[in-house]
Amino acid sequence: MLEMLFTGQLAVLAVWSLVAWRLDAYGRREVTAETYDAIVVPGCAVRSDGRPSSALARRVRHAIILYREGTASRLIFTGGVGRHPPAESAVAASMALAAGVPDHAIFSEQHSTTTQENAHYAAQVSPTAAEWSILVVTDNYHCWRARQLFAHYFGNVHCIGSTPGPRLRVRGSMREVVSIIKMMLYPTSNANK
Repeated sequence: MLEMLFTGQLAVLAVWSLVAWRLDAYGRREVTAETYDAIVVPGCAVRSDGRPSSALARRVRHAIILYREGTASRLIFTGGVGRHPPAESAVAASMALAAGVPDHAIFSEQHSTTTQENAHYAAQVSPTAAEWSILVVTDNYHCWRARQLFAHYFGNVHCIGSTPGPRLRVRGSMREVVSIIKMMLYPTSNANK
């Protein structure tokens, strides 16, 4: 009996690991060279000193590069106040302004606390957002779920990953599997970031 339990646990861990690996690989795919109506950066943690977490900073830097390449004419930053103020979107917008992105190209919402809310509030920046084609810039492993959630609010959604270090990729990918299960079990609830 104990051996069967151990074998079952190994099987679950193997499937979990495989799904986590596939999620990470999904976010590393190349995005076709096209233009979008907006680049959207889902919120991510702010540190206790008000600086962006490494994940938020990485996502924003990636979005700024894409913006400079002409991928989109506007950046949308999402995320309210998490564990530490200020709002995640405010920190991201400040980074973009400091990098020379003009104020008129930056949109932000400061109410969301989940990926589903990021999508909902991002779509409220324009009455025509439901027709927009967007590129979501997030962590590799978060791309699949982000694409599913943003597709409820925008016409055409693509996602590109911003690759964290190996330790964060493993931990984030494994955690993302749980978030996807929650999203599938409770489709109308607010899935975790």
